[in-house]
Amino acid sequence: MGHLDHATFGWLTPVLSYVMACTGAALGLRCTVRALGATGRSRRNWLLTAASAIGTGIWTMHFLAMLGFGVTGTEIRYDVPLTILSLLVAVVVVGIGVFAVGYSQDRARALLLGGLTTGLGVASMHYLGMAALRLHGAVHYDPVLVALSVLIAVVAATAALWAGLNIKSPVAVTVASLVMGAAVSSMHYTGMFAVSVQVTPSGAALPGATAMQFIFPLAVGLGSYLFLTSAFVALSPTAGERAASASAQRPIQSGAR
Repeated sequence: MGHLDHATFGWLTPVLSYVMACTGAALGLRCTVRALGATGRSRRNWLLTAASAIGTGIWTMHFLAMLGFGVTGTEIRYDVPLTILSLLVAVVVVGIGVFAVGYSQDRARALLLGGLTTGLGVASMHYLGMAALRLHGAVHYDPVLVALSVLIAVVAATAALWAGLNIKSPVAVTVASLVMGAAVSSMHYTGMFAVSVQVTPSGAALPGATAMQFIFPLAVGLGSYLFLTSAFVALSPTAGERAASASAQRPIQSGAR
């Protein structure tokens, strides 16, 4: 059996990946709150932003954590198309969950459906990302821990969507995103502890790209996207703020006449 190391860079990758999960969650919850206060095209755009933020946040978290994953006795490569597919799955499935919540009349049913869909999306992203691993040997999973990781993902997603529907204050959103970040991270590491690798030493070249060639630039790009979108969302006024500024300007204009 190959010895698995989940933190080859020490605390750097777990901490960074947690920060990314929290950032994606905070941005996604903020956008969901904004979507529920909007209508028409504006609501759809906010929900799309929420889905892309949560999806890319979770994906970046997973692969930043994977940068610290090593197996003694073999190099690790990543299958590029499968890795990109895992990103698309994350965004699309989270999107389905977010839209279910954004457009449903029955809140409770939307929450259960959205939470289940989004949670399964997070889990399928994780295991698709793991299927993209290329190494000398065979990867095995402990079915109990795999099931537990899927359960954590569904519970975390349901809690996050509930937070999106019920939480308005910035402090509460911050707390909710820290909790969601922790839940996503614990799902990831539960899934990782389910892994064991039977190494078959070989001198043959592995297909795919190394983490630094491919994962690192993509994670940096998506991380930048998340931070820029966060800044945009933080600076754009809410409907309430717009109404307040419009009513504040009216007396000035009428007085100027």
